[in-house]
Amino acid sequence: MSSAARAAVEVSTVAEPGFGRIMLASEGREIPDTAIARVAELADRSGPTNPSVHVFSIARVHGVAFGFPNPGLMPTKPEWAEQRAIVDRAIKRLRRMGLDAEGHVLATRKVTARICEEAIKEECQAIVMAADPDRGRIVGDMLWNQEPQRVRRRAKVPVFLVPVED
Repeated sequence: MSSAARAAVEVSTVAEPGFGRIMLASEGREIPDTAIARVAELADRSGPTNPSVHVFSIARVHGVAFGFPNPGLMPTKPEWAEQRAIVDRAIKRLRRMGLDAEGHVLATRKVTARICEEAIKEECQAIVMAADPDRGRIVGDMLWNQEPQRVRRRAKVPVFLVPVED
């Protein structure tokens, strides 16, 4: 792990207030156990109700053809099934930890905007995402795996990025 990633982990382990409603989001990648553990750390278990987690994943729409949506660019049935399986596995792991969890999958090209909108719509107080190391803003804007960093810049709620182990 690089020194920048280690510093980010150290900064993020400072005690934060507990959250009653957390979004566990994915831009299409598998949700690692470290992200689920981070959600469990951030959950506020001191209140009268059990904290709830909204698991959300994106099935990528790969673009448009001549300015119009094209069925060939939409997610295929196996891609939908893969994303649903990712969400289902995360929900099962969260429920085993004693958290209320539910989730769903959406297809979009605008991943960052959609995750931020969903967090507001679902009244989430924080977002947790697995993330690759930062690649810089210019290079990062061209890479799909830098979507969590874009969410962190745009979201109106706190975003906690969990480093992905290689």
